[in-house]
Amino acid sequence: MKRPPGTAARRAAFRAILSGTACIHPASVHDPIAGRIAADLGFEAAMFAGSVASLTVLGAPDIIVLTLSEFADQARRICRGGAPPLLVDADHGYGNALNVMRTVEELETAGIAALTIEDTDLPRAHGGGEPGLLSLEAGLGKMRAAVAAREDAGLVVVARTSALNLVNLDEAVRRARAYATCGTDALFFTGVNDWEQLAALRDAAGGVPIILGGTPAAMADRPRLAAHGVRVALQGHQPFAAAVAAIHATLKALRDGTPPSALTGIAPPALMKAVTREADYAAWTRDFL
Repeated sequence: MKRPPGTAARRAAFRAILSGTACIHPASVHDPIAGRIAADLGFEAAMFAGSVASLTVLGAPDIIVLTLSEFADQARRICRGGAPPLLVDADHGYGNALNVMRTVEELETAGIAALTIEDTDLPRAHGGGEPGLLSLEAGLGKMRAAVAAREDAGLVVVARTSALNLVNLDEAVRRARAYATCGTDALFFTGVNDWEQLAALRDAAGGVPIILGGTPAAMADRPRLAAHGVRVALQGHQPFAAAVAAIHATLKALRDGTPPSALTGIAPPALMKAVTREADYAAWTRDFL
């Protein structure tokens, strides 16, 4: 029986990614089984997104209706199940800067390796339309609060900005410069669509590692991303959508009269035993029962 790395080791492993020279793609995971599969396949890190959490826990779209306790509970399950070092999307920190501190406390206790806090003005205000950005001062307040709240210096705090999506490159550069000097360990950017934008953000980051929330196909070049300071590049959250498609297809086939023995796309027994760690439980049963 091989125990998964402990929390300290997983946080150190994520920091090693940030301090390295390569760019990695994390596995998008949503539950303990997905996390174990990612570990078994050799992923260096995993990502638990706020959108995926809302879908998994509530069956709801990503409109900030999930609570912190619901998010932290699921993150805890994923970590406990043996996932690779887990980066989580803590959205806006579930409130103001003081709520951010509570968010960091809960997620640190859950065993995650890293978390992002974003500067989007959430949740959406009444009659407000699409959300915008917090003021830079408010964004900095949240980032500093996140850094101050962690008890374990190994926990990675990532400042995330949507300025490129919601305003323009100049504002993204301004915020990158500010967030790079407030104690956070990495910068997370969404909306990067070309190499010129990335180069400008790299220069503004001043050597602070970069995480990207997806890139267009024309930028799917990990060595070049790495040369621009990118250490983690998300690829989307297709595994959850694939799971939905598989469940839908299987249930539909059964509803339409397909015999269970004729179903396709079913995990074989050997895989089910592996992802549920059946051999470990059998050994513990022999040893302790």
